[in-house]
Amino acid sequence: MCDTYHHISVLATELIAGIAPHSGGLYLDATVGGGGHSDLILAIPGTQVVALDQDAQAIAASKIRLQHYGDRISFWQGNFADYDPGDHTFHGIIADLGVSSAQLDQPERGFSFRHEAPLDMRMNQTQSLTAADLINTSDERELADIFYHYGEERLSRRIARHIVATRPYETTTELAQAIACVMPRHKSGRTKTFIHPATRVFQALRIAVNAELKSIETFLNKAPLWLQPGGRLGVISFHSLEDRITKHSLREIDCLKVLTKKPIYAQTEELTHNPRSRSAKLRIAERL
Repeated sequence: MCDTYHHISVLATELIAGIAPHSGGLYLDATVGGGGHSDLILAIPGTQVVALDQDAQAIAASKIRLQHYGDRISFWQGNFADYDPGDHTFHGIIADLGVSSAQLDQPERGFSFRHEAPLDMRMNQTQSLTAADLINTSDERELADIFYHYGEERLSRRIARHIVATRPYETTTELAQAIACVMPRHKSGRTKTFIHPATRVFQALRIAVNAELKSIETFLNKAPLWLQPGGRLGVISFHSLEDRITKHSLREIDCLKVLTKKPIYAQTEELTHNPRSRSAKLRIAERL
């Protein structure tokens, strides 16, 4: 299904400018996705890229997109927290965190409640744990903790209580409707951006299924040691939990100098063409 894997890389211009790739440099794309960021690096003659992703569909799609670069790019499928570069060190490392547009747009992956689909949410489809497993087997307190800590959902206990009382749930739309029915109805007033009541719960489930925050912490503790002196690490995050971990990790690692005192956001033109970039934040640090 690699022909359906379409992902628009966010903050591409800003990320490449921050990493400043050069001819002869070796770079690590820790979340290759559809290959957009790697393509921009490899467009510079003489660069090489090692591309990682735990999603088999992403690897397949990026192999097709980047095949004309030949042996200047190599691939490794797995979680970036488990990657071992061996003796290699890199002139730059990039990571685009969270779920991709392609994963959201494929209903069968179960990341979105816009279409009826199995409650899956696995980025690595070889793992056994799914969102359905968590929803249908976790006790009320465990679910409430997941919703609160990973989704910052203030009504986590109410939602968890209702889910436990009415489960099992097998599809995304069933779960989204169940969450919506226990949420308070707000009176209409000044126009506000509407956020579906299930948004935070679905984010929390995805993070829990894929152990995302733990993986990010592990990766950010290891990655600076893979950089050559002067090499740069660029990380794009999409929600406050990811960004908080990124910000503190970059600041607290002794061998890094943070180059972005404040995160870089998408500009008006990109926001117009890719609304999903509105929540993206880029932080960059340099190996001392």
